[in-house]
Parts: sequence; C-alpha cells; structure tokens
Amino acid sequence: MSNYIFFGIFIYFIIGLSLFLLQRRITFNKSGKPRKPKEYGLHEIKEVFILTLDNLSLKAWFQKPKKNKPILIYFQGNSYDMGERAYRIERYIKKGWGVLLLAWRGYCGNLGNPTEKNLYIDGQAAVDWVKKNTNLQNSDIILYGESLGCGVAVELGLQNKFKSIILEAPFTSIGDIAQKKYLIYPAKYLTLDKFDNLSKIEMLSSPLLIIHGKKDEVIPYSHSVKLFYKAKEPKKHVCVDEAMHNNLYDYNIDLEVINFNS
Repeated sequence: MSNYIFFGIFIYFIIGLSLFLLQRRITFNKSGKPRKPKEYGLHEIKEVFILTLDNLSLKAWFQKPKKNKPILIYFQGNSYDMGERAYRIERYIKKGWGVLLLAWRGYCGNLGNPTEKNLYIDGQAAVDWVKKNTNLQNSDIILYGESLGCGVAVELGLQNKFKSIILEAPFTSIGDIAQKKYLIYPAKYLTLDKFDNLSKIEMLSSPLLIIHGKKDEVIPYSHSVKLFYKAKEPKKHVCVDEAMHNNLYDYNIDLEVINFNS
C-alpha cells in the first residue's frame, strides 16, 4: 500500500512540476503568420512595425481614422493571427474609425518571448506609436482588449484616461483561471503571469464597456460580472446569452462598441 501512495505522490509532483515549467506555453498560445492585409479584403490598411522600449520590432496593421473619428487599438487574444481578426476591425473601419491591430511579441512571426511584463511593454509601444504618428491623443484612443488582451488594456488604463476601454470576454486573473482548471494544485499561487485584472479594475478612470457571452467555454461569464461590479462608473455590461468565447461578433457586438463611444 505504501508503494502505491508514494507512487501517487510522485506522479502528483511530476505533473505539477511539468505544469509549472510549461505554464507560459499554456498561457501564451502563439499564433502563426498572417497573410498581407489586402488578402483579407483590407485594401487601405498599412502594415507597420512598432519599436518597443526593449528594441523589438512588432508587426501591426494601421488604418488612419477619418476626421473627428476615434482610433481603436486592438489587443488580441490567443491562438488567432491578425488575419483572423480582419473581419472584426473591418466593421470599425467602415464607420470611419482608425484601427491599430497589434501582434504581440512571439505571435504572428514577431520575435521575442511573451510574458505579462513584456505584453505591457508591447501595449504601451502601440499607444506611443499612435500618438507619435498621428495627431491623436488619449481622448481619441479606444483600448480594446480581447481575452488575453484585456489584461494589457486594464494595465494601460491605470496610467491614463482614454476615450474608453472595451473588454471582450475578460478574466479576473490568470491565477483564477488556472485554479479552476487544475483543482488539485495551488495553481493560483504558482502563476508567473498573473494579469490580476480584478485588483486593478476599480482604479480605471476611462469609461468601461464589458462584453461577455454567457456560454463562454474558456473564461466563465462570472469573471466579467465580478469585474463589472468592482469597476467605477461610467460603465456598461453587455451579456450575450447564446455567445461562446470566440463568436461574439456573430451577435454584432461591434454595434455596442460603436454606440458606447458615440
């Protein structure tokens, strides 16, 4: 009997150690290289490269806004490359909005390794690039976080007030997600990249729009409820009853984003 107990404990620690060492591969599910914007029907978008403070060059797609229109800086989630988000940003471009769609380091063919700290650097570089290369200021900028990208939008919102911050399928923290997924391990306390949105959300000064599908199979809907209740006004929470994690645009949530910023 003691041998079985020892073997069980041994397996428990081996699996736990493997999860700890591989956690960044799990947290940052990198995407492949996209094709050129025009191959997705985006004929006016320019491919630009944004230099970060630590001297990395990041691929981004940029569309200048029409007169008196805002620009949406889109911080992506995991897995999908930039081209797979073309249909989303196209809806804003058709309304005359500007868009900067950023690819994180390590994603879409970019060099570098994604970590929480490094993604914050990438996000700030995108904001700085917009202000340097246009006449736009924070009051013209909408930060849009999709899933993983919500963590960056929230972090940058601590430092400045923007036209608004949009969080699509947000999470309270990576630790909370990990703990729910790996119940038998103290995952919450072993998370390297915490993205602790719940502890930060009440410090945002920008108008906040949270959008989440009730049938989200990746990030429980309850996460956005907790974030919303802790956030300050002005704020709005949009619940899409039938939506899952990746199909919110099938329910035209772009109209919610546009109306919120009108």
